[in-house]
Amino acid sequence: MIARLLKAVMLLQLLAVLGLAWLLLQWPVAPWLALLLALVIVLAARAVLVLHHFWQSRHFGSPVPPAFRLDAAGAARLFFGELLAGLRTSSWGMLRPRLAPPGAQSACGLPVLLIHGYVCNRGYWTQLSRQLAQAGIVHDALDLEPIGAGIDDFLPQVRRAVQALRTRTGAQQVIIVAHSMGGLVARAYLRQYGVQEIARVITVGTPHHGTALANLGLGRNARQMSRPHGQPSPWLVQLAAGESPEVRARFTSIYSHHDNIVAPQDSACLPGARNSAFGGIGHVALASDARILARVLEEITIVSEVANGVCSIHSG
Repeated sequence: MIARLLKAVMLLQLLAVLGLAWLLLQWPVAPWLALLLALVIVLAARAVLVLHHFWQSRHFGSPVPPAFRLDAAGAARLFFGELLAGLRTSSWGMLRPRLAPPGAQSACGLPVLLIHGYVCNRGYWTQLSRQLAQAGIVHDALDLEPIGAGIDDFLPQVRRAVQALRTRTGAQQVIIVAHSMGGLVARAYLRQYGVQEIARVITVGTPHHGTALANLGLGRNARQMSRPHGQPSPWLVQLAAGESPEVRARFTSIYSHHDNIVAPQDSACLPGARNSAFGGIGHVALASDARILARVLEEITIVSEVANGVCSIHSG
């Protein structure tokens, strides 16, 4: 579903480029220059949208700790890194959502289930999937649909995926890696099905206490992630109330103090979990940043070694 929508958006952007180029040709402009200028205008529109998200995220954001504050060069790297990650993900990865084929080496460690975030699909995980495959880690991913459903409505899909991975590998437990809304899906899954089959949940940029940017989002899931009047939604409050220390201890939360979608950014800090903070990384870029990928793989390694004691995983 998301892939079809993104293809339609790409087509509209292409038509916009061609239309702008035609308008520019009404002036004494070379065809190649008209096409180039039209492309720059469309890309500039994408850049303005990213800038708007950063502005909103700072308006509603939490204070950035001194150790994570950025200078002008760091701010530029943050912006362009997020812009390029968004272009790469929406214009390529999620258009053809697929996982990397298994590597040549034998499978090792616990299997991993990847759960994407709001208005995404499995194509978001392209780079992490490649590294998991190179490490010989069996993994799978979901396409959560319908897009605007309630978070609890996704749980049967997660259940089937967990059972399929366990059957495929013979493993008693799986590791969940989840981005953004996917982390809330994972928390709801443990609330309903328990922790017995889940060795670890690694959330990446998840608004555990909601995000102000979801207040204007579409769909029941957006309302559940929202922060009405600056406080977590009733759904989030109920979710937190149903979690024991044992459940929270199964979580690792990885997040950025410069997340441009999760605001306040410390909403991604989950009490009782193992929290790992970074800086200078935007929301979409979290799944392609080398530091984040290394941290995720490190966490998978630790959990797998504790479970099996036989597998050492290295990123490719």
